[in-house]
Amino acid sequence: MGNMVNTENKSRVKVELDCPIKMPKASGFLWNKKMVVQVNCRGYVNSQYMQPEPRKYSYAPNMEEKTFIQPEHSYFTHHPGRFFYIKDEDLEQCFSVPYEPMRKKLDKFSFVQTASEIYWLIEHLELSIKISISLSKQDIVERWSLSVKNMRASGGQRNISIYPYFTIGYMSWMNQSACFNEQLNAIVASAITPYQKVEQYFKNKDLKEKSFFIADKKPTTWHTNQAAFEGEGGLHAPDALKTLTLSNDEARYETPVAVFQYRESFGENEGIDYQFLFGPAKDELEIATLAKRYFGAEKAKQAQQVYDTYIAKGQGCLAVNTGAAEFDDFVNHWLPRQMYYHGDVNRLSTDPQTRNYIQDNMGMCYINPNIARDAFILALSQQQVSGAMPDGILLHEQAELKYINQIPHADHCVWLPICLAVYLNETGDVSLLSSNISFADSNKTKTFSEHIMLALDWLLAATDHRDLSLIEQGDWCDPMNMVGYRGKGVSSWLSLATAYALNTWCDLCDDYNINIDVKKLMDYRLAATTINKAVNSYLWADNWFARGITDENRVFGTVKDNEGQIYLNPQSWAILSGAASPEQQQRMIKAITKQLMTPYGVMMLAPSYTHMIEDIGRITQKHPGVSENGSVYNHAAIFYAYSLYQINENDLAFDVLKKILPAIDDADQSGQRRFLCLIITAALIINIQIKQVVQVSYLIRVHWLGCIVV
Repeated sequence: MGNMVNTENKSRVKVELDCPIKMPKASGFLWNKKMVVQVNCRGYVNSQYMQPEPRKYSYAPNMEEKTFIQPEHSYFTHHPGRFFYIKDEDLEQCFSVPYEPMRKKLDKFSFVQTASEIYWLIEHLELSIKISISLSKQDIVERWSLSVKNMRASGGQRNISIYPYFTIGYMSWMNQSACFNEQLNAIVASAITPYQKVEQYFKNKDLKEKSFFIADKKPTTWHTNQAAFEGEGGLHAPDALKTLTLSNDEARYETPVAVFQYRESFGENEGIDYQFLFGPAKDELEIATLAKRYFGAEKAKQAQQVYDTYIAKGQGCLAVNTGAAEFDDFVNHWLPRQMYYHGDVNRLSTDPQTRNYIQDNMGMCYINPNIARDAFILALSQQQVSGAMPDGILLHEQAELKYINQIPHADHCVWLPICLAVYLNETGDVSLLSSNISFADSNKTKTFSEHIMLALDWLLAATDHRDLSLIEQGDWCDPMNMVGYRGKGVSSWLSLATAYALNTWCDLCDDYNINIDVKKLMDYRLAATTINKAVNSYLWADNWFARGITDENRVFGTVKDNEGQIYLNPQSWAILSGAASPEQQQRMIKAITKQLMTPYGVMMLAPSYTHMIEDIGRITQKHPGVSENGSVYNHAAIFYAYSLYQINENDLAFDVLKKILPAIDDADQSGQRRFLCLIITAALIINIQIKQVVQVSYLIRVHWLGCIVV
C-alpha cells in the first residue's frame, strides 16, 4: 500500500509517494520557456520542446499524431522513459529503477516532487540509490543525476553494473541512426524529419534533429540499437544484460536507444555519483557546449539555484491558513505554481485557444500582472475591426491556427471584460484602458476600451431574432459542434455569459470612472436585461435552464431528454448574469444537488450521453462520464462555486470547492492525490472570505480558482 505525504519547511515544499504500484499514473512536471517534462513515478517521461512548434526528442515506437499533452496520459511498455538497470554481478541479480521496466519489488521507494526538482530515493539489495531530474532556466536539456551507494557492512568488494537506459525511439522513416561519439562521451542519434514539399526542406534546415545522451564519466561499454539490446527478453529482461558487457552496437536505420554500462566495485559505504544530460541538439558543437555548461558539481549546483529562482517567481500574492492543511497546501503551493506555468509558457503552444490564453493570463494577474497586461494587449491586437476575436492567439510570426483553433467558436469575446475585471481589481492600472492597439485586419488603432466595446457589440450582433446568442460550432464547450453549425442554433450559456460580460463592463466603467458615453452604457445595461429576459422566456424549463436550441429549433437540456437532461453551466451563469430570480436559484440548486452532485464534485451534465445525437454533436460521442460528457469537469465546477459565492451561499460553495480537491484520505476511492494534479491545469475564487476529484477532475482551471481565493 502506498502513502502520500506533503511536507513543508522554510526552504522547500514537496509531495511524496512511497509506492510505485498504488497510483501507477502518479506524475509531476517541470518546465521552462522552451520545454516541459512530465515525469511518471515509475520512470516514464513525456517531454516536448518548442522550435518554434512543439517537437520531440524522445519518441514513441511509432510515428505519433501531433496533439496537445493529454490530461489522462496512457503508458505502455515502450513508452519513452528514463530507466536504470542495476545488476549485482556477484549475486547474478538484476532490477530496474525507479520501477519500470523490470517491475521488481523494491525494499524502499520514494517519489518526490518539489517545485523545481523531481527525485527518487530507493533502497534494494543493500544499495542506496538517488535519481534526480531538473531543468535549466534557458536551455532545452534534461539534467539528471544518479547516486549509488553500497550499504552492506561486510563481505568485501561488491561488483555492480549500472546501465542508464534513455529512450530515443522511432525518430523518422526517412533517416535515423545512432552511435557513440567518443570525443563527446555521448550517444548521438541523428534523423531527418520526414517531408514531401520542397519548401519544407528549407524550413527544416535549422531544426534540432539530433537526440543526445551525454555523461560526465566514460562508460565501460554502450549500446544504441533498441531491438538488439532487448533481444528475445524484451525490456523487462533484456538479452544484452545477460552478458558481462554490452556489445557497443550501433543503430543504422534501426530504432535508436541510449544505454551506457558502468562496471563498478564498491567497498563498505562506498558509492559513486553520475551526471547525465539528455535532449535535442542541432549539432555536436551544441552538445559539447551544454556539457561544458552543466557538468561538474559546482556548475550543477549553480544551475539548480538559477532554476529554483526562476520557478520561485511563481509565488502567489497571498497565503491562507484555514486549519484545513490539504486545502491550504493546494491554495498556497499548487495553485500559484499552476497559474505561473500557464501564464509563463502558454501551455507550450504557438496558437493557444483565445479563451484559454485570456483566462490563463487572468490567473497571471496574481503572479505577474505585467505579463497579463501584455497578453491582453497582444490578444486585442489580433481582433478584427468587426470586433470578432480569433479562435487562437498567434504567438510568433510563423505560427498558424491548428487543431481546434480551425473550428469557429462563438464565445471568445466574452472573456475580455471578465478577465479585465480581475486585472483592474488586482492592480488598479486604468492606464491600460487608454493604450492604443491596432487590429489584425487594419493598421488603424483604437484604445483598449474601444476594443472591449467592439467585442461586446460583436456579441450583441451575433444573436438571433429572440435575442439569444448564436453558437456556431461551439461555445465554451468545444465539442458541442452541431447545435448551430447551420447558423440557427443558440446557446443559453453564451447568452447568459454575454449578459454577464456586459454587466461586468458597465460595473468597471462605474467603479473606475471609465470615460464612456452614458447612452452607450445604458444601452449595454438594457441589452443585458433583454438577453436575461429572452433566456427566461425561451429556455427556463421548470426547475433549471435548458442548454440551448438546435438548428432544428429543438430545445435541449431539459427533463424531456433521456440523456443530457441538465447542464451545470447555464445554471451557474444564470446566477452570475442576474437572469435567475432568488426562487429560481433555489430550485436550480436543489436540482443540481440531486442530479449532478457526487462525493467528488459536481458533474457537468447528467445523464451522460451514450450515443451520437446529431443536432448536438461530438460531445455525445465522448465516453459516458468522460470530459465534457458528464465528468466532474472542474472548470464548470469552479464556475458554479464562484456563482454560489456571489449569492452568499458560502457553505455550499466551499463544499463544491472542497469536493473537487484531491485528498489523501479518499485517494483510494477518487483515484487522485494532489500531486496527480501537477500534470496540467491552472485558476476564480475573488474577493471572497474563505470559511474554513464517473471521471473526476478532468481539468481544474486555476485562473478561476485563484479568483475565488483572492
